[in-house]
Order: sequence, then C-alpha cells, then structure tokens
Amino acid sequence: MRTSRGLSQAGLGEALNVSRQTVIAIERGRYMPSLPLAIALARFFSTTVEELFVTEGEELPSGGVVAAGPPAQPHRADNA
Repeated sequence: MRTSRGLSQAGLGEALNVSRQTVIAIERGRYMPSLPLAIALARFFSTTVEELFVTEGEELPSGGVVAAGPPAQPHRADNA
C-alpha cells in the first residue's frame, strides 16, 4: 500500500509520527504496532486494521476466521 502511493518508509513514518525503523519493522513482520498505531495506519490507508494485519484464513482470537471477499455488513433488524 505504501509503495503504491509513492511513499517512502521515512515519509510514512513522518506522517504517522513514528520512525522509519518502526515502519520497516512493521513491514517485515518483526513488530506488531500498538492498537493506536494500527488504527492510525488503517485510517491513513482508508482500510481496516484486519485488512492490514490479518491474513486470509488466519484464525482470529474470537474464534472467527478471516474469509475472502468483501467485509460483512452489519445486521439490521426489520421492523415491518
């Protein structure tokens, strides 16, 4: 995502107020960011935290599994 936007690791780090080394470590999977940083990354790239950090087929702590396809829509009760 970063490279498709023409951003350097230093540029992304500057935009998120973290070091270039932090960006490198996250990209290489050596460091999982704090929740606030993960949310900031997701907002920066207009996506979800799950889309950035959970791979397809990986089991979530809740016991759910990330499936391929678009995100599920919230359920709405019909009041008819």
